[in-house]
Amino acid sequence: MLSLNRTGVSHTVFYLLGIPGLEDQHLWISIPFFISYATALLGNSLLIFIILTRRSLREPMFLFLCMLAGADLVLSTCTVPQALAIFWFRAGEISLDRCITQFFIIHCIFISESGILLVMAFDRYVAICHPLRYTTVLTHTLIGKIGVTIVLRSYCALFPIVFLLKRLTFCQSNVLPHTGCEHIGLAKYACNDIRVNIWYGLFVIVSTVVLDVLLIFVSYMLILRAVFHMPSQDARHKALNTCGSHVCIIILFYGPAIFTTLTQRFGRHIPAHIHILLANVCVLAPPMLNPIIYGIKTKAIREQVALIFSPKQK
Repeated sequence: MLSLNRTGVSHTVFYLLGIPGLEDQHLWISIPFFISYATALLGNSLLIFIILTRRSLREPMFLFLCMLAGADLVLSTCTVPQALAIFWFRAGEISLDRCITQFFIIHCIFISESGILLVMAFDRYVAICHPLRYTTVLTHTLIGKIGVTIVLRSYCALFPIVFLLKRLTFCQSNVLPHTGCEHIGLAKYACNDIRVNIWYGLFVIVSTVVLDVLLIFVSYMLILRAVFHMPSQDARHKALNTCGSHVCIIILFYGPAIFTTLTQRFGRHIPAHIHILLANVCVLAPPMLNPIIYGIKTKAIREQVALIFSPKQK
């Protein structure tokens, strides 16, 4: 190890172990991974197809949902096939550049999804608090600009991390006990000082995801205040019902992420395979369950799905 430090040798190839300690169970673990991926592909593709081909679903709420479904497709495709290759074929070899690219895409999509959830909260705020201005405020032009802004925010926030990782000399172990690449998970194998990586990574999380959570909370406080000032109980129930799907998605997206972060920070005695399984839940559960939740709780989508699978009812 010391000789590596002196010569400045840096690993350019790494090996992903999958879930260390559960290597004998990889085949069984791959089953829920495969089912979740197949469900995510089918559900989100169907959701995107329905929204883009049905004029009745061109409302802002459904266009934002289409963005979320597209992000879910990319997120699951960047993570699950890699994990399945490790589970089935032990194909865990990955180059440094590919590892950084995978990390960049995954985290970029994660931050983008957080931004989409924020604008979906804004959509519900306008629909409930300013219903007469809904169509004039959330125009298709504005929705397009919002989509571009969400992508640019994620890209600009994460792009410096690429350079922070490329500057490091990876002269320690090149074996990564995980199913995918992470920023600090990779940086900790460097021989350099990684405090800049740690502080910038924290800054990115606080300035994007944490800020999004706070703004979503404020949006729903304003929504609840408006709802409880409605004179009719039926109107209150209808208004809250339109937010039901979005609230479920918020809990599903942020819940596992917060729990995983807390266990990594304070659960030092928790086995490593538990940490890795929890990290995978963050990228497995939302893409699989989001289209199911919206399909069940949104009448317009249920009707369109029924028309596709029962064309005689048209």
